Amino acid sequence: MKKQIIVGVTGGIACYKALDIVSKLKKRDMDVTVIMTKNAAEFVTPLSFETISQNAVIMDMFDSPDHWEVEHISLAKKADLFVIAPATANCIGKIANGICDDMLTTTIMATKKPVLFVPAMNSAMFENLIFQENVQKLEALGYSFMKPATGLLACGDIGIGKLPDPEEIVDYSCNLLFEIDKRKQDLVGRKILITAGPTIENIDPVRYITNHSSGKMGFALAEAAFERGSTVTLISGPVGLSCSKGIRRIDIGTTAELSEAVHDAFKDTDALIMAAAPSDYRVSSPSKEKMKKTHEDLILTFTENEDILASVGKIKGNKCLIGFAAETQDLIVHAVKKIERKNLDFIIANDVTQEGAGFSGDTNIITVIKSDGSIKSYPKMSKREVANIILDLLV
Repeated sequence: MKKQIIVGVTGGIACYKALDIVSKLKKRDMDVTVIMTKNAAEFVTPLSFETISQNAVIMDMFDSPDHWEVEHISLAKKADLFVIAPATANCIGKIANGICDDMLTTTIMATKKPVLFVPAMNSAMFENLIFQENVQKLEALGYSFMKPATGLLACGDIGIGKLPDPEEIVDYSCNLLFEIDKRKQDLVGRKILITAGPTIENIDPVRYITNHSSGKMGFALAEAAFERGSTVTLISGPVGLSCSKGIRRIDIGTTAELSEAVHDAFKDTDALIMAAAPSDYRVSSPSKEKMKKTHEDLILTFTENEDILASVGKIKGNKCLIGFAAETQDLIVHAVKKIERKNLDFIIANDVTQEGAGFSGDTNIITVIKSDGSIKSYPKMSKREVANIILDLLV
């Protein structure tokens, strides 16, 4: 069956190159439907795309279709892949902020299929911090981006912002489809347990200690594993994140609650990915009443919590056990010690002092260390991309 590609064309000067993109996709036996914005039609006529794609071009949200259907929903379900080329700063900004005021942005908002943006614009616009924040936001949500080329731009400037060669865009799109196909079924029948977020330890009924974990890495892992066919159980500390309805979610508060939930769920799982950041210590004797100011120093006594991952490592059997090491110094040394001490198959180590690798961000910079001693470092990427790298290793 032919792959269904939706090509979104927005109003940049490079949109004439989209004709070649559509032509090359057709030559690779793709069924291509084009959605144009009204601004794009100022540069290239819809008839040109209809002639090459051999499908009607979609532009107006209020056109009457040949047969009854909610067209943007139909297109959203039809596609195997969306390719937005050229993608203007305006289009990317609207989608990043939930604005859907034309057929293209509305359809992308409605789809659950992969979306590839190929930006093309002036260098200053591409490097603008607002635009880059929009890109990072979308990447963190699982959208893909192809980096623009560098060269002479239509405005006469020389710099980054050129639409890549159409052949490169088509190659990138086909490789993305291949990766999607490869990942579609590779975790079907597998049960994966994932933990996420911090734990809290009460000081009194209104105060507690915790850490900076946002849960974003664990939730990215859960969503990616679910999309790849796994039965996912997600145990989460208190975070303001939501997950797909098909994921079994267990909410916990304290480290003791996390331990109980992990040990109970581990009995019926194939792998545990421990992305949560449990508190190492708890207050020995939390107050049952709110503690009042005494205008003196407050001294609390702490008791060490159970090392959950180490306790599971003792009973892991042939199940896969993956841990995380968030460090501020001697990253590799500390991570290797954790592999040995906790009987892990591999560990994901990151230096949280690095820009782009902290708890609350949407990106991460990881080093994977396996139990056989092999080490591989990766550049900064979205946490969703990191999640799929981890799952590739798991597979």
